[in-house]
Amino acid sequence: MASERIGKRPYNSQRRQEQAKATRMTILQSAKRLFEAGGYAPTTMEAIARDAGVALKTVYSAFGTKAGLLRALWDLLLKGDTDGAPIAQRAAYMEIMSEPEPRRQLELNARHACIVKSRIGAMFDVIRGAASTEHDAASLWALIQTDFHANQRTIVDSIDAKQALRDGLDAAAATDVLWTLNHPDTYLLLVVRCGWPIAQFERWLADSFCHHLLDQP
Repeated sequence: MASERIGKRPYNSQRRQEQAKATRMTILQSAKRLFEAGGYAPTTMEAIARDAGVALKTVYSAFGTKAGLLRALWDLLLKGDTDGAPIAQRAAYMEIMSEPEPRRQLELNARHACIVKSRIGAMFDVIRGAASTEHDAASLWALIQTDFHANQRTIVDSIDAKQALRDGLDAAAATDVLWTLNHPDTYLLLVVRCGWPIAQFERWLADSFCHHLLDQP
């Protein structure tokens, strides 16, 4: 009696993609934990691989370099998910931009800023430290600053188009003010260093936005 031929198990690309995505997330979580605990420079890719329970080759295959891993981690923390949509196309940002009332726009900006800063706060200092020793990290640091300033300018331009900026304040100066108040360093000083509750910080941030930017705050 002829033996039956056993066929190969069909290749499941979706399962492989899901496994790769889960592995990538595990590596990112390990990197976040180790970077925040020990800093960027002392944390090796070997340590991250060991903490994540994967081979070192897997970490390099997923991110290329330690700087690439840092950039991917920042992107995840900034956006809060793995969706590739840029900030300007995300629901929170579009909610701010579609709000017709300037004061409410700035209040929404303060609310969403606090949500994001609660994710990125510790990593902000990690990247700042890494920027002093590594070129790619310095490029990431510069990109963070310019992108953040540009996003604040878009909000200011929306308010300016409603003729709501306070008298004598042009859009360029208003953007600098909003960028400074909304900068992660302000969060780190008041929430992390001084221990302000996040709700108190959000109220102060919204009030400060309105006081310094609006014609009738």
